[in-house]
Amino acid sequence: MARQKEQIDSRTQQLPQSDRWGSAPYAVIVVDRTGTVVDLNPAATALLEDAAQGGALSETVPPWLARAHQETTHPTGRPLGDHPLPAARPAFRGRIGARNFEAHPVPHQDGDVAWWLVDDTGRLLVEEELASERERTAFLAEASNVLLASLNTDRCMQVTAQLASQHLAEAAVVIMPAAGRQLPMAYAVGGGAAVRGTVTADPVQVPGLSEALQGFPPVPSRWIDPAALPDWLIPEGFTGTVGSAAVTPLPGHGVPAGVLVLLRSTGTTEFNESEEVFARLFAARAGAALSAARLYAEQSDITRTLMRDLLPPRLDRVNGVEFAGGYQPAAARDRVGGDFYDVHPGSTPDDPSLAVLGDVCGKGLDAAVLTGKIRNTLQALTPMAGDHERMLRLLNGALLNSHHTRFATLVLASVRRKENRVRLRLTSAGHPAPLVIRNDGRVEEIETRGTLVGALPHIEVRTVETDLRPGETCLLYTDGVTEARGGPLGDELYGEERLMRALGECAGMPGTAVVERVQMLASQWLHDGRHDDMALVAITAPLTTHLSAVDGHTRGRYTA
Repeated sequence: MARQKEQIDSRTQQLPQSDRWGSAPYAVIVVDRTGTVVDLNPAATALLEDAAQGGALSETVPPWLARAHQETTHPTGRPLGDHPLPAARPAFRGRIGARNFEAHPVPHQDGDVAWWLVDDTGRLLVEEELASERERTAFLAEASNVLLASLNTDRCMQVTAQLASQHLAEAAVVIMPAAGRQLPMAYAVGGGAAVRGTVTADPVQVPGLSEALQGFPPVPSRWIDPAALPDWLIPEGFTGTVGSAAVTPLPGHGVPAGVLVLLRSTGTTEFNESEEVFARLFAARAGAALSAARLYAEQSDITRTLMRDLLPPRLDRVNGVEFAGGYQPAAARDRVGGDFYDVHPGSTPDDPSLAVLGDVCGKGLDAAVLTGKIRNTLQALTPMAGDHERMLRLLNGALLNSHHTRFATLVLASVRRKENRVRLRLTSAGHPAPLVIRNDGRVEEIETRGTLVGALPHIEVRTVETDLRPGETCLLYTDGVTEARGGPLGDELYGEERLMRALGECAGMPGTAVVERVQMLASQWLHDGRHDDMALVAITAPLTTHLSAVDGHTRGRYTA
């Protein structure tokens, strides 16, 4: 602009008085000391219909330009021509007709002031467009942050409706693909809190809605008759009648995420092409957020369903025998891992129950997948639970024929209640030997052994039988317990000796208490350090009690 002023001054000084204004590229009005128009060029004559030499400036130009001329006069009342203008002269702005102009005063030595009128309509339009684009960009960035802050589908719907009603229209309705005959929807008015609900309606009633729900491009808003919109689409709280509506699809990740409907009342501006394009930009971000939230919800449902089968079961009394279990994955974020246990009751109370505890090589989701396969295979083999060796050989063959390259260690325990005792048949396949806690505090290691499964074509195992008297417990555990690293220096194994000493202090305790104590001691030993998966199963022969003296007057005694 400074360069433009210099060009104006240069042209004014170089041209002769008769030609000075005629060849000027802008409209020029020359005003004398008294405020009378003394000269104007053809451009000014074409611009100002009432302009003529000899007329008063205030009657020739718009009021803003007349005021500008007054402001260029010093408080003494003398025109600027009597005083040199400062180097940086202000420009005055206003409208003449439908266009915007800048007025630049240029003083002359004779006291006249030449007003140069420069059309800056184009520049102002560009500035307005730039400011509008900056606002839209800032809004889209904010909307993206807010929308992606939640992976909850309902929350994303409500935020989309609220933002759209605040920045794009007076009211906004978000409609999701139909669930049966009902359309999930959320609406907001004037940027207020969004309301979530469902409606039983036919999308065909709204032009372009059915197509948008299938992912087709939007129809122009001018094709939509606001008077034909159904009542269910008009949000509660929307005042007046609908004067303009826009239907915009919400594109998702490969599938439509829903539809955004924008509403404006009669008397407000209708949606133009630029606003519809901007609405589609917002809809793209909202659709991406809604699609991500929906995918997350679907994955959560799938994960939850799978977890129900992969997580170890809750153990209780089975056919008169007490079972207790405990499981702790290697990482807090992993709910499942490579350690597992199951108890399969016998088909009748006289048939033995089968307890299984195992450890798959590795940890995390890959190990959990193989764990699920082993558990399902063993469950199918429970009819032959009386022959541990055969079960393990069949399982070994199934693992060798699968695409998994991992192996596993197992311990099987057939459990049968026999009078006041519990008979156990124990078989280890590469697994730590079971430990039995006797009532006198002794801890016995059951000498069963065998090769692990899933690694070699043939396996060899040895089955050992033992009895539990009332109150005695057999503990099955994985090496995550004995190989837990911690202690004073943080790098010492918990070890079998410490485990056996700890179990010696658990004589007579219920199986649940035994499991909890071992888990507590292992956690204290770790000091929040890293560890492998840990699983335990306690099999306890229940105490048998009876009343020894009841005569109606004295209290009876329970004895084992």
